[in-house]
Amino acid sequence: MVTRVVVGAHYGLKDWLAQRVTAGFMAIYTLVMAILLPLAGDGYEGWRALMAHGFVRFITFLFIVSLCYHAWVGIRDIWMDYVQSTAVRLTLHVLTALALVGYAGWAAQIIWRL
Repeated sequence: MVTRVVVGAHYGLKDWLAQRVTAGFMAIYTLVMAILLPLAGDGYEGWRALMAHGFVRFITFLFIVSLCYHAWVGIRDIWMDYVQSTAVRLTLHVLTALALVGYAGWAAQIIWRL
């Protein structure tokens, strides 16, 4: 009888695809914003006018969520590959998840505060 031990960050196609999809969305968002920002005007007022559109806020929020998920998959894989102690790895996973959720919440608050 063979017992399999799950080690490392071998989640396969799902994580590979998630990394590519989130990276693709972030690249497209960056290009769109590189075009829109100069058209919006200089300074805070231009940024505020651009972010006043609901669709821009929505895609910006999707960018933040994509960024956090992309970071989660990458950092989780680093912890799983290079941290041997299960307790330390679990602690790092929890701290990373809490930080990324906090960053996403903070960014959403900033986006919808404008």
